[in-house]
Amino acid sequence: MPLHFNKQLKEKTRESMAAVLPITAIVFLLSITIAPLDPGTLVLFLFGAILLVVGMGLFTLGVEMSMTPMGEGMGKKVSQSRNLLLPIIVFFVLGVLSTVAEPDLQVLAEQVPSIDNLVLILTVAVGVGFFLVVATLRIKYAVPLRRLLLIFYLIVFVLAFFAPSNFVPVSFDSGGVTTGPITVPFIMALGLGIASSRSDKNSASDSFGLVSLCSIGPILSVLLLGILYRPEEATASTTIVPEISTTAQAAQYFWEALPRYFGEVAVALLPIAGIFLIFQLISHWFKGNQLLRVGAGLLYTYTGLVLFLCGVNVGFMPAGQFIGATVASGPQKWLLIPIGMLVGYYIVKAEPAVAVLTKQVEEVSNGAISHKSVGLALSVGVCVSVGLAMVRVITGLNIFWLLIPGYAVALGLSFFVPSIFTGIAFDSGGVASGPMTTCFLLPFAQGACTAVGGNMMTDAFGIVAMVAMTPLITIQIMGLSSVIRRDLARRRLRYHMERVEDTVLYFD
Repeated sequence: MPLHFNKQLKEKTRESMAAVLPITAIVFLLSITIAPLDPGTLVLFLFGAILLVVGMGLFTLGVEMSMTPMGEGMGKKVSQSRNLLLPIIVFFVLGVLSTVAEPDLQVLAEQVPSIDNLVLILTVAVGVGFFLVVATLRIKYAVPLRRLLLIFYLIVFVLAFFAPSNFVPVSFDSGGVTTGPITVPFIMALGLGIASSRSDKNSASDSFGLVSLCSIGPILSVLLLGILYRPEEATASTTIVPEISTTAQAAQYFWEALPRYFGEVAVALLPIAGIFLIFQLISHWFKGNQLLRVGAGLLYTYTGLVLFLCGVNVGFMPAGQFIGATVASGPQKWLLIPIGMLVGYYIVKAEPAVAVLTKQVEEVSNGAISHKSVGLALSVGVCVSVGLAMVRVITGLNIFWLLIPGYAVALGLSFFVPSIFTGIAFDSGGVASGPMTTCFLLPFAQGACTAVGGNMMTDAFGIVAMVAMTPLITIQIMGLSSVIRRDLARRRLRYHMERVEDTVLYFD
Protein backbone atom coordinates (compact mmCIF):
# COMPACT_ATOMS: atom_id res chain seq x y z
CA MET A 1 0.00 0.00 0.00
CA PRO A 2 2.74 2.59 0.86
CA LEU A 3 4.61 1.85 -2.40
CA HIS A 4 1.39 2.10 -4.39
CA PHE A 5 0.51 5.34 -2.61
CA ASN A 6 3.95 6.85 -3.25
CA LYS A 7 3.67 5.98 -6.94
CA GLN A 8 0.22 7.58 -7.16
CA LEU A 9 1.35 10.70 -5.29
CA LYS A 10 4.39 11.12 -7.55
CA GLU A 11 2.16 10.79 -10.62
CA LYS A 12 -0.34 13.36 -9.29
CA THR A 13 2.47 15.74 -8.34
CA ARG A 14 3.96 15.49 -11.85
CA GLU A 15 0.54 16.20 -13.35
CA SER A 16 0.01 19.23 -11.10
CA MET A 17 3.51 20.51 -11.89
CA ALA A 18 2.78 20.24 -15.62
CA ALA A 19 -0.44 22.22 -15.03
CA VAL A 20 1.03 24.97 -12.82
CA LEU A 21 4.42 25.55 -14.47
CA PRO A 22 3.10 27.21 -17.69
CA ILE A 23 1.11 29.91 -15.86
CA THR A 24 4.04 30.41 -13.47
CA ALA A 25 6.41 30.91 -16.41
CA ILE A 26 4.03 33.37 -18.10
CA VAL A 27 3.69 35.52 -14.97
CA PHE A 28 7.45 35.44 -14.41
CA LEU A 29 8.09 36.57 -18.01
CA LEU A 30 5.55 39.37 -17.64
CA SER A 31 7.20 40.44 -14.38
CA ILE A 32 10.57 40.96 -16.05
CA THR A 33 9.20 42.62 -19.21
CA ILE A 34 6.05 44.76 -19.52
CA ALA A 35 4.66 44.37 -15.98
CA PRO A 36 7.57 44.49 -13.50
CA LEU A 37 6.60 43.10 -10.09
CA ASP A 38 8.29 44.29 -6.94
CA PRO A 39 10.49 41.56 -5.38
CA GLY A 40 8.05 40.96 -2.50
CA THR A 41 5.06 40.28 -4.76
CA LEU A 42 7.16 38.04 -7.03
CA VAL A 43 8.46 36.00 -4.07
CA LEU A 44 4.90 35.57 -2.78
CA PHE A 45 3.83 34.40 -6.23
CA LEU A 46 6.65 31.83 -6.51
CA PHE A 47 5.97 30.54 -2.98
CA GLY A 48 2.31 30.28 -3.96
CA ALA A 49 3.20 28.28 -7.09
CA ILE A 50 5.05 25.71 -4.96
CA LEU A 51 2.05 25.36 -2.66
CA LEU A 52 -0.21 24.96 -5.72
CA VAL A 53 1.87 22.07 -7.07
CA VAL A 54 1.94 20.19 -3.75
CA GLY A 55 -1.66 21.03 -2.86
CA MET A 56 -3.11 20.08 -6.23
CA GLY A 57 -1.27 16.74 -6.18
CA LEU A 58 -2.61 15.84 -2.74
CA PHE A 59 -6.09 17.10 -3.58
CA THR A 60 -6.55 15.09 -6.79
CA LEU A 61 -5.26 11.93 -5.10
CA GLY A 62 -7.56 12.52 -2.12
CA VAL A 63 -10.58 13.05 -4.38
CA GLU A 64 -9.97 9.71 -6.12
CA MET A 65 -9.68 7.94 -2.77
CA SER A 66 -12.59 9.59 -0.93
CA MET A 67 -14.93 12.06 -2.66
CA THR A 68 -15.56 9.94 -5.76
CA PRO A 69 -16.44 6.67 -3.98
CA MET A 70 -18.43 8.58 -1.33
CA GLY A 71 -20.49 10.40 -3.94
CA GLU A 72 -21.07 7.28 -6.05
CA GLY A 73 -22.04 5.17 -3.04
CA MET A 74 -24.44 7.73 -1.60
CA GLY A 75 -25.98 8.52 -4.99
CA LYS A 76 -26.63 4.87 -5.80
CA LYS A 77 -27.99 3.92 -2.38
CA VAL A 78 -30.24 6.95 -1.80
CA SER A 79 -31.66 6.87 -5.35
CA GLN A 80 -32.72 3.25 -4.81
CA SER A 81 -35.12 4.31 -2.05
CA ARG A 82 -38.76 3.67 -2.89
CA ASN A 83 -39.73 6.67 -0.80
CA LEU A 84 -39.23 9.69 -3.11
CA LEU A 85 -39.21 12.08 -0.16
CA LEU A 86 -35.95 10.65 1.24
CA PRO A 87 -33.69 11.50 -1.74
CA ILE A 88 -35.36 14.92 -2.05
CA ILE A 89 -34.59 15.78 1.59
CA VAL A 90 -31.07 14.30 1.52
CA PHE A 91 -30.00 16.04 -1.70
CA PHE A 92 -31.57 19.37 -0.71
CA VAL A 93 -29.80 19.37 2.69
CA LEU A 94 -26.54 18.32 1.04
CA GLY A 95 -26.79 21.16 -1.49
CA VAL A 96 -27.58 23.77 1.18
CA LEU A 97 -24.89 22.71 3.66
CA SER A 98 -22.11 22.35 1.09
CA THR A 99 -22.93 25.79 -0.39
CA VAL A 100 -23.11 27.62 2.95
CA ALA A 101 -19.64 26.28 3.72
CA GLU A 102 -18.11 27.18 0.32
CA PRO A 103 -15.24 29.65 1.04
CA ASP A 104 -15.64 31.57 -2.25
CA LEU A 105 -19.26 32.37 -1.38
CA GLN A 106 -18.02 34.42 1.58
CA VAL A 107 -15.95 36.48 -0.87
CA LEU A 108 -19.01 37.06 -3.05
CA ALA A 109 -21.06 38.17 -0.03
CA GLU A 110 -18.42 40.76 0.84
CA GLN A 111 -18.72 42.22 -2.67
CA VAL A 112 -22.43 43.00 -2.13
CA PRO A 113 -22.50 45.00 1.14
CA SER A 114 -25.94 46.45 0.43
CA ILE A 115 -27.44 43.01 1.17
CA ASP A 116 -26.81 41.31 4.51
CA ASN A 117 -24.18 38.56 4.15
CA LEU A 118 -26.28 35.90 5.88
CA VAL A 119 -29.33 36.68 3.73
CA LEU A 120 -27.29 36.42 0.53
CA ILE A 121 -25.51 33.20 1.56
CA LEU A 122 -28.69 31.43 2.70
CA THR A 123 -30.61 32.46 -0.42
CA VAL A 124 -27.87 31.19 -2.71
CA ALA A 125 -27.61 27.97 -0.67
CA VAL A 126 -31.34 27.32 -0.96
CA GLY A 127 -31.07 27.89 -4.72
CA VAL A 128 -28.28 25.30 -5.02
CA GLY A 129 -30.18 22.84 -2.80
CA PHE A 130 -33.33 23.18 -4.90
CA PHE A 131 -31.47 22.70 -8.18
CA LEU A 132 -29.49 19.73 -6.83
CA VAL A 133 -32.85 18.05 -6.19
CA VAL A 134 -34.02 18.97 -9.71
CA ALA A 135 -30.77 17.63 -11.19
CA THR A 136 -30.92 14.31 -9.33
CA LEU A 137 -34.59 13.77 -10.21
CA ARG A 138 -33.74 14.53 -13.84
CA ILE A 139 -31.20 11.69 -13.85
CA LYS A 140 -33.53 9.31 -12.03
CA TYR A 141 -36.40 9.87 -14.47
CA ALA A 142 -34.24 10.37 -17.59
CA VAL A 143 -35.50 13.90 -18.35
CA PRO A 144 -33.46 15.44 -21.22
CA LEU A 145 -30.94 17.97 -19.86
CA ARG A 146 -31.47 20.23 -22.89
CA ARG A 147 -35.11 20.78 -21.99
CA LEU A 148 -34.36 21.95 -18.45
CA LEU A 149 -31.46 24.16 -19.57
CA LEU A 150 -33.69 25.93 -22.12
CA ILE A 151 -36.43 26.55 -19.56
CA PHE A 152 -34.24 27.77 -16.71
CA TYR A 153 -31.89 29.94 -18.79
CA LEU A 154 -34.92 31.60 -20.36
CA ILE A 155 -36.11 32.45 -16.83
CA VAL A 156 -32.61 33.68 -15.94
CA PHE A 157 -32.41 36.15 -18.83
CA VAL A 158 -35.96 37.41 -18.26
CA LEU A 159 -35.09 38.16 -14.61
CA ALA A 160 -31.77 39.70 -15.64
CA PHE A 161 -33.60 42.46 -17.55
CA PHE A 162 -35.43 43.47 -14.37
CA ALA A 163 -32.45 43.28 -11.99
CA PRO A 164 -30.19 46.29 -11.20
CA SER A 165 -27.35 46.50 -13.74
CA ASN A 166 -24.72 46.21 -10.98
CA PHE A 167 -26.11 42.84 -9.97
CA VAL A 168 -26.18 41.14 -13.38
CA PRO A 169 -22.41 40.37 -13.66
CA VAL A 170 -22.23 39.37 -9.96
CA SER A 171 -25.26 37.09 -10.39
CA PHE A 172 -23.70 35.20 -13.28
CA ASP A 173 -20.34 35.10 -11.47
CA SER A 174 -22.04 33.48 -8.47
CA GLY A 175 -22.93 30.45 -10.58
CA GLY A 176 -19.23 29.63 -10.97
CA VAL A 177 -18.20 30.69 -7.48
CA THR A 178 -20.57 28.41 -5.55
CA THR A 179 -19.60 25.23 -7.41
CA GLY A 180 -16.19 25.02 -5.76
CA PRO A 181 -13.39 22.43 -5.64
CA ILE A 182 -14.96 20.43 -2.80
CA THR A 183 -18.56 20.29 -3.99
CA VAL A 184 -17.87 19.71 -7.71
CA PRO A 185 -16.06 16.31 -7.45
CA PHE A 186 -18.62 15.10 -4.92
CA ILE A 187 -21.63 16.26 -6.97
CA MET A 188 -20.20 14.73 -10.16
CA ALA A 189 -19.68 11.40 -8.39
CA LEU A 190 -23.20 11.66 -6.98
CA GLY A 191 -24.47 11.85 -10.56
CA LEU A 192 -22.54 8.70 -11.49
CA GLY A 193 -24.07 6.82 -8.55
CA ILE A 194 -27.63 7.90 -9.37
CA ALA A 195 -27.20 7.08 -13.07
CA SER A 196 -25.76 3.63 -12.31
CA SER A 197 -29.02 2.66 -10.57
CA ARG A 198 -30.85 3.07 -13.93
CA SER A 199 -28.62 0.74 -15.98
CA ASP A 200 -29.98 1.79 -19.38
CA LYS A 201 -28.03 2.83 -22.48
CA ASN A 202 -28.34 6.58 -21.74
CA SER A 203 -27.45 6.41 -18.04
CA ALA A 204 -23.75 7.22 -18.62
CA SER A 205 -24.45 10.42 -20.55
CA ASP A 206 -27.16 11.44 -18.05
CA SER A 207 -24.65 11.23 -15.18
CA PHE A 208 -23.39 14.64 -16.32
CA GLY A 209 -25.47 17.76 -15.76
CA LEU A 210 -25.62 18.11 -11.96
CA VAL A 211 -22.98 20.85 -11.82
CA SER A 212 -24.58 22.77 -14.70
CA LEU A 213 -28.04 22.83 -13.09
CA CYS A 214 -26.61 23.62 -9.63
CA SER A 215 -24.84 26.62 -11.20
CA ILE A 216 -28.19 28.08 -12.28
CA GLY A 217 -29.52 28.27 -8.70
CA PRO A 218 -27.12 30.98 -7.48
CA ILE A 219 -27.72 33.08 -10.63
CA LEU A 220 -31.48 33.08 -10.06
CA SER A 221 -31.04 33.69 -6.33
CA VAL A 222 -28.84 36.75 -6.67
CA LEU A 223 -30.99 38.18 -9.48
CA LEU A 224 -34.11 37.79 -7.32
CA LEU A 225 -32.34 39.44 -4.38
CA GLY A 226 -31.33 42.36 -6.57
CA ILE A 227 -34.93 42.76 -7.79
CA LEU A 228 -36.49 42.48 -4.31
CA TYR A 229 -33.96 44.61 -2.40
CA ARG A 230 -33.44 47.20 -5.16
CA PRO A 231 -30.15 48.38 -3.56
CA GLU A 232 -28.88 51.80 -4.51
CA GLU A 233 -25.30 50.71 -5.02
CA ALA A 234 -23.01 47.71 -4.82
CA THR A 235 -19.31 48.06 -4.25
CA ALA A 236 -16.28 45.84 -4.63
CA SER A 237 -13.10 45.48 -2.63
CA THR A 238 -9.61 45.10 -4.03
CA THR A 239 -6.66 43.09 -2.80
CA ILE A 240 -4.10 44.80 -0.56
CA VAL A 241 -0.60 43.97 -1.76
CA PRO A 242 1.60 43.31 1.31
CA GLU A 243 5.03 44.85 1.68
CA ILE A 244 7.52 41.97 1.63
CA SER A 245 11.27 42.59 1.48
CA THR A 246 12.80 39.19 2.33
CA THR A 247 12.03 35.52 1.64
CA ALA A 248 11.75 34.97 5.40
CA GLN A 249 8.98 37.57 5.57
CA ALA A 250 7.21 35.87 2.64
CA ALA A 251 7.37 32.50 4.39
CA GLN A 252 6.07 34.11 7.60
CA TYR A 253 3.20 35.70 5.65
CA PHE A 254 2.11 32.30 4.33
CA TRP A 255 2.55 30.72 7.77
CA GLU A 256 0.29 33.32 9.36
CA ALA A 257 -2.34 32.83 6.63
CA LEU A 258 -2.48 29.03 6.93
CA PRO A 259 -4.75 28.84 10.03
CA ARG A 260 -7.47 30.77 8.17
CA TYR A 261 -7.53 28.22 5.34
CA PHE A 262 -7.33 25.28 7.74
CA GLY A 263 -10.52 26.65 9.29
CA GLU A 264 -12.29 27.49 6.00
CA VAL A 265 -11.61 24.12 4.40
CA ALA A 266 -12.61 22.27 7.58
CA VAL A 267 -15.93 24.11 7.63
CA ALA A 268 -16.42 23.36 3.93
CA LEU A 269 -15.56 19.66 4.22
CA LEU A 270 -17.38 18.88 7.48
CA PRO A 271 -20.96 18.94 6.08
CA ILE A 272 -20.10 16.37 3.39
CA ALA A 273 -18.09 14.26 5.86
CA GLY A 274 -20.93 14.46 8.41
CA ILE A 275 -23.61 13.37 5.93
CA PHE A 276 -21.32 10.56 4.76
CA LEU A 277 -20.83 9.40 8.35
CA ILE A 278 -24.60 9.26 8.93
CA PHE A 279 -25.01 7.44 5.60
CA GLN A 280 -22.33 4.90 6.58
CA LEU A 281 -23.82 4.26 10.03
CA ILE A 282 -27.24 3.58 8.49
CA SER A 283 -26.26 1.65 5.35
CA HIS A 284 -22.82 0.11 6.20
CA TRP A 285 -22.02 0.62 2.49
CA PHE A 286 -18.23 0.68 2.90
CA LYS A 287 -16.36 -2.19 4.54
CA GLY A 288 -13.03 -2.38 6.37
CA ASN A 289 -10.19 -1.26 4.10
CA GLN A 290 -12.58 0.73 1.89
CA LEU A 291 -13.56 2.87 4.87
CA LEU A 292 -9.94 3.40 5.87
CA ARG A 293 -9.10 4.43 2.31
CA VAL A 294 -11.95 6.95 2.27
CA GLY A 295 -10.79 8.37 5.62
CA ALA A 296 -7.20 8.71 4.40
CA GLY A 297 -8.48 10.28 1.16
CA LEU A 298 -10.44 12.90 3.11
CA LEU A 299 -7.26 13.82 4.96
CA TYR A 300 -5.31 14.21 1.69
CA THR A 301 -8.18 16.22 0.18
CA TYR A 302 -8.24 18.51 3.22
CA THR A 303 -4.47 19.05 3.35
CA GLY A 304 -4.17 19.52 -0.40
CA LEU A 305 -6.97 22.07 -0.62
CA VAL A 306 -5.60 24.06 2.34
CA LEU A 307 -2.21 24.35 0.63
CA PHE A 308 -3.80 25.10 -2.75
CA LEU A 309 -6.12 27.86 -1.48
CA CYS A 310 -3.39 29.42 0.64
CA GLY A 311 -1.06 29.48 -2.36
CA VAL A 312 -3.59 30.93 -4.79
CA ASN A 313 -5.05 33.51 -2.37
CA VAL A 314 -1.85 34.74 -0.77
CA GLY A 315 0.53 34.30 -3.71
CA PHE A 316 -1.48 34.65 -6.92
CA MET A 317 -4.12 37.26 -6.03
CA PRO A 318 -1.72 40.22 -5.47
CA ALA A 319 0.25 39.32 -8.62
CA GLY A 320 -2.90 39.15 -10.74
CA GLN A 321 -4.15 42.55 -9.59
CA PHE A 322 -0.74 44.20 -9.96
CA ILE A 323 -0.13 42.86 -13.49
CA GLY A 324 -3.63 43.88 -14.64
CA ALA A 325 -3.20 47.40 -13.27
CA THR A 326 0.32 47.80 -14.72
CA VAL A 327 -0.61 46.70 -18.24
CA ALA A 328 -3.79 48.83 -18.27
CA SER A 329 -1.86 51.88 -17.06
CA GLY A 330 0.52 51.71 -20.01
CA PRO A 331 0.09 53.34 -23.43
CA GLN A 332 -0.92 50.05 -25.07
CA LYS A 333 -4.03 48.98 -23.14
CA TRP A 334 -4.96 46.57 -25.94
CA LEU A 335 -2.18 44.26 -24.68
CA LEU A 336 -4.63 43.25 -21.94
CA ILE A 337 -6.48 41.16 -24.54
CA PRO A 338 -3.65 38.90 -25.82
CA ILE A 339 -2.09 38.66 -22.34
CA GLY A 340 -5.45 37.73 -20.84
CA MET A 341 -6.03 35.12 -23.55
CA LEU A 342 -2.60 33.57 -23.00
CA VAL A 343 -3.10 33.44 -19.23
CA GLY A 344 -6.62 32.04 -19.67
CA TYR A 345 -5.44 29.24 -21.96
CA TYR A 346 -3.02 27.89 -19.36
CA ILE A 347 -4.64 28.85 -16.05
CA VAL A 348 -7.62 26.52 -16.48
CA LYS A 349 -5.20 23.57 -16.47
CA ALA A 350 -4.34 24.45 -12.87
CA GLU A 351 -7.97 24.31 -11.67
CA PRO A 352 -8.11 21.33 -9.27
CA ALA A 353 -11.60 20.17 -10.32
CA VAL A 354 -10.70 20.19 -14.05
CA ALA A 355 -8.46 17.16 -13.60
CA VAL A 356 -11.34 15.37 -11.87
CA LEU A 357 -13.78 16.23 -14.69
CA THR A 358 -11.50 15.18 -17.56
CA LYS A 359 -10.66 11.87 -15.86
CA GLN A 360 -14.32 11.09 -15.21
CA VAL A 361 -15.25 11.94 -18.82
CA GLU A 362 -12.61 9.53 -20.14
CA GLU A 363 -13.77 6.76 -17.79
CA VAL A 364 -17.49 7.17 -18.45
CA SER A 365 -16.98 7.30 -22.24
CA ASN A 366 -14.61 4.26 -22.11
CA GLY A 367 -11.87 6.35 -23.68
CA ALA A 368 -13.99 7.57 -26.60
CA ILE A 369 -13.65 11.15 -25.26
CA SER A 370 -10.05 11.61 -24.12
CA HIS A 371 -9.07 13.82 -21.21
CA LYS A 372 -6.66 15.64 -23.54
CA SER A 373 -9.41 16.63 -25.98
CA VAL A 374 -11.65 17.92 -23.17
CA GLY A 375 -8.70 19.78 -21.65
CA LEU A 376 -7.91 21.40 -25.01
CA ALA A 377 -11.54 22.47 -25.51
CA LEU A 378 -11.58 23.97 -22.00
CA SER A 379 -8.33 25.86 -22.59
CA VAL A 380 -9.57 27.30 -25.90
CA GLY A 381 -12.87 28.28 -24.27
CA VAL A 382 -11.26 30.05 -21.33
CA CYS A 383 -8.73 31.70 -23.65
CA VAL A 384 -11.59 33.26 -25.66
CA SER A 385 -13.58 34.16 -22.54
CA VAL A 386 -10.74 36.07 -20.87
CA GLY A 387 -10.04 37.92 -24.13
CA LEU A 388 -13.70 38.99 -24.31
CA ALA A 389 -13.62 39.97 -20.62
CA MET A 390 -10.64 42.24 -21.30
CA VAL A 391 -12.55 43.83 -24.19
CA ARG A 392 -15.31 44.62 -21.68
CA VAL A 393 -12.81 46.13 -19.24
CA ILE A 394 -11.36 48.40 -21.94
CA THR A 395 -14.61 49.41 -23.66
CA GLY A 396 -17.25 49.06 -20.92
CA LEU A 397 -19.29 46.78 -23.20
CA ASN A 398 -22.52 45.60 -21.56
CA ILE A 399 -22.26 41.94 -20.58
CA PHE A 400 -25.65 41.18 -22.19
CA TRP A 401 -24.06 41.65 -25.64
CA LEU A 402 -21.87 38.61 -24.90
CA LEU A 403 -23.97 36.44 -22.59
CA ILE A 404 -27.18 36.38 -24.66
CA PRO A 405 -25.54 35.36 -27.99
CA GLY A 406 -23.17 33.01 -26.14
CA TYR A 407 -25.89 31.08 -24.34
CA ALA A 408 -28.08 31.14 -27.47
CA VAL A 409 -25.28 29.43 -29.44
CA ALA A 410 -24.57 26.98 -26.59
CA LEU A 411 -28.23 25.99 -26.23
CA GLY A 412 -28.65 25.83 -30.01
CA LEU A 413 -25.69 23.44 -30.35
CA SER A 414 -27.32 21.10 -27.83
CA PHE A 415 -29.84 20.12 -30.55
CA PHE A 416 -27.05 18.86 -32.86
CA VAL A 417 -24.63 17.03 -30.57
CA PRO A 418 -24.93 13.80 -28.55
CA SER A 419 -26.43 14.42 -25.11
CA ILE A 420 -23.22 13.35 -23.34
CA PHE A 421 -21.37 16.32 -24.89
CA THR A 422 -24.09 18.73 -23.74
CA GLY A 423 -23.83 17.38 -20.18
CA ILE A 424 -20.03 17.57 -20.17
CA ALA A 425 -20.04 21.06 -21.70
CA PHE A 426 -22.47 22.62 -19.24
CA ASP A 427 -20.76 20.89 -16.29
CA SER A 428 -17.38 22.17 -17.48
CA GLY A 429 -18.55 25.76 -17.13
CA GLY A 430 -18.89 25.40 -13.35
CA VAL A 431 -15.68 23.38 -13.13
CA ALA A 432 -13.53 25.83 -15.14
CA SER A 433 -14.59 28.85 -13.05
CA GLY A 434 -12.87 27.74 -9.84
CA PRO A 435 -10.41 29.28 -7.37
CA MET A 436 -7.77 30.06 -10.02
CA THR A 437 -10.33 32.20 -11.84
CA THR A 438 -11.67 33.98 -8.76
CA CYS A 439 -8.24 34.49 -7.16
CA PHE A 440 -6.14 35.41 -10.21
CA LEU A 441 -8.28 36.35 -13.22
CA LEU A 442 -10.83 38.39 -11.24
CA PRO A 443 -8.11 40.45 -9.46
CA PHE A 444 -6.40 40.81 -12.86
CA ALA A 445 -9.62 42.28 -14.27
CA GLN A 446 -10.17 44.43 -11.15
CA GLY A 447 -6.66 45.88 -11.33
CA ALA A 448 -7.09 46.65 -15.05
CA CYS A 449 -10.55 48.15 -14.50
CA THR A 450 -9.28 50.43 -11.74
CA ALA A 451 -6.41 51.60 -13.95
CA VAL A 452 -8.67 52.50 -16.90
CA GLY A 453 -11.22 54.17 -14.62
CA GLY A 454 -14.07 51.75 -15.34
CA ASN A 455 -16.98 50.60 -13.18
CA MET A 456 -15.72 47.67 -11.11
CA MET A 457 -19.12 46.03 -10.61
CA THR A 458 -20.24 46.13 -14.24
CA ASP A 459 -16.90 45.87 -16.11
CA ALA A 460 -14.55 43.74 -13.95
CA PHE A 461 -17.18 41.41 -12.55
CA GLY A 462 -18.52 39.07 -15.17
CA ILE A 463 -15.16 37.48 -15.98
CA VAL A 464 -16.14 34.37 -14.00
CA ALA A 465 -19.41 34.29 -15.96
CA MET A 466 -17.49 34.48 -19.24
CA VAL A 467 -15.15 31.66 -18.15
CA ALA A 468 -18.22 29.58 -17.27
CA MET A 469 -19.90 30.28 -20.64
CA THR A 470 -17.38 29.74 -23.43
CA PRO A 471 -16.51 26.08 -22.64
CA LEU A 472 -20.19 25.30 -23.24
CA ILE A 473 -19.58 26.23 -26.88
CA THR A 474 -16.08 24.81 -27.44
CA ILE A 475 -16.83 21.38 -25.96
CA GLN A 476 -20.07 21.07 -27.94
CA ILE A 477 -18.20 22.10 -31.11
CA MET A 478 -15.78 19.27 -30.30
CA GLY A 479 -18.80 16.95 -30.03
CA LEU A 480 -20.24 18.27 -33.29
CA SER A 481 -16.95 17.67 -35.09
CA SER A 482 -16.90 14.09 -33.82
CA VAL A 483 -20.44 13.55 -35.16
CA ILE A 484 -19.43 14.97 -38.56
CA ARG A 485 -16.28 12.81 -38.68
CA ARG A 486 -18.31 9.73 -37.78
CA ASP A 487 -20.89 10.47 -40.48
CA LEU A 488 -18.17 11.03 -43.09
CA ALA A 489 -16.50 7.74 -42.10
CA ARG A 490 -19.82 5.91 -42.47
CA ARG A 491 -20.39 7.46 -45.90
CA ARG A 492 -16.89 6.47 -47.06
CA LEU A 493 -17.44 2.93 -45.78
CA ARG A 494 -20.83 2.72 -47.53
CA TYR A 495 -19.31 4.08 -50.74
CA HIS A 496 -16.49 1.51 -50.71
CA MET A 497 -18.94 -1.32 -49.99
CA GLU A 498 -21.13 -0.21 -52.90
CA ARG A 499 -18.06 -0.13 -55.18
CA VAL A 500 -17.13 -3.66 -54.09
CA GLU A 501 -20.70 -4.87 -54.75
CA ASP A 502 -20.68 -3.23 -58.19
CA THR A 503 -17.36 -4.91 -59.03
CA VAL A 504 -18.64 -8.31 -57.95
CA LEU A 505 -21.82 -7.88 -60.03
CA TYR A 506 -19.75 -6.80 -63.05
CA PHE A 507 -17.61 -9.95 -63.00
CA ASP A 508 -20.63 -12.13 -62.36
